[in-house]
Amino acid sequence: MTSLGVALIGTGFMGKCHALAWNAVAATFPDVAAPRLVAVADVDIARAETIAASVGFARAEADWRAVIDDPAVDVVSITAPNQFHKEMALAALAAGKHVWCEKPMATALADAEAMEAAAQASGRVTLLGYNYIQNPAIALIRGILADGTIGALTHLRIEMDEDFMADPAAPFGWKSAASSGYGALDDFAVHPLSLLATLVGLPARVLGTVAKPYPTRPLAEGGERAVETADIASAFLEWEGGLSGLLAVNRTAWGRKGRIALQIFGAEGAILYDQERMNEVQLYEAKGPRDRRGFRTVLMGPEHPPYGAFVPAPGHQLGFNDLKVIEAHALLRRIAGETTLGVDFTAGLAIERTVHAIAASAEAGAWVTVGG
Repeated sequence: MTSLGVALIGTGFMGKCHALAWNAVAATFPDVAAPRLVAVADVDIARAETIAASVGFARAEADWRAVIDDPAVDVVSITAPNQFHKEMALAALAAGKHVWCEKPMATALADAEAMEAAAQASGRVTLLGYNYIQNPAIALIRGILADGTIGALTHLRIEMDEDFMADPAAPFGWKSAASSGYGALDDFAVHPLSLLATLVGLPARVLGTVAKPYPTRPLAEGGERAVETADIASAFLEWEGGLSGLLAVNRTAWGRKGRIALQIFGAEGAILYDQERMNEVQLYEAKGPRDRRGFRTVLMGPEHPPYGAFVPAPGHQLGFNDLKVIEAHALLRRIAGETTLGVDFTAGLAIERTVHAIAASAEAGAWVTVGG
């Protein structure tokens, strides 16, 4: 496989995740060539230079356009704040680059639609940063659902909770500004929705509600500013065919660090999964003597690919950054012409339409048809 030139835009938490993944992907998966780390861009040029030196990019730039225009760049990683995704993705696609963009896709539905149209017109490969779907545990759950182990699905619930915005005294930041999007809906809910899209498909109808537990936050320079995004959101979900569900997300949940709790109920059993215990799946099968039934824990191991590409022993566990390496591998294989698991701009647009339908429902106080 040809070695591709990579550029990275943004050097925050997710920028570092992308950089580590690009460095590790070929060492972990020998069926791809190690990418060439061409350039990294950030408005903070000192930070860009530090990342370039520590991770191995050939140079640093303060202007993201300079790395997109570089003919040595084949793939652009976009990890800048949400409101910049559209402009950067459109520019990269127009320049003939493949795009790996962090979630959410965009802060406005029209922007996401423009990005998807540009991707279709360009013929380039796109991938959004939904690395949780790359977990071997999620692949196992897909298999359990596909083989009918728990029977026809009857109901599901999925929750995502973290506490990084739980402190009411925490200062106003960009995630509380309207320019970042709706708040928990597009910052958080997109991850549970990506799991639902992967496992059972997206709902047809939604009934949503949102909440601002802290209407104002203090400013670093003194005073306070009104919070413009909702840190809590929930929705009832309905699928064609009768499946029902519940989605709940909260960025102010003290004690929760990276929780995505999924419960799937079927006519013949149930599946439980929690992202804070991301190497475990709980499976209940409604068969055998009733006095011996119960949930059993399945620990991830080499039998659950691609776990074995990282560690040969079961129960030793993969982590967040490992899922990002799997995602980078999926992108490279797609560029090589293969079909791999991932959310491209077309699938991402479907997630965005679901998010916007929930927001519209919350505003209207009524059920909304997704995409209607």
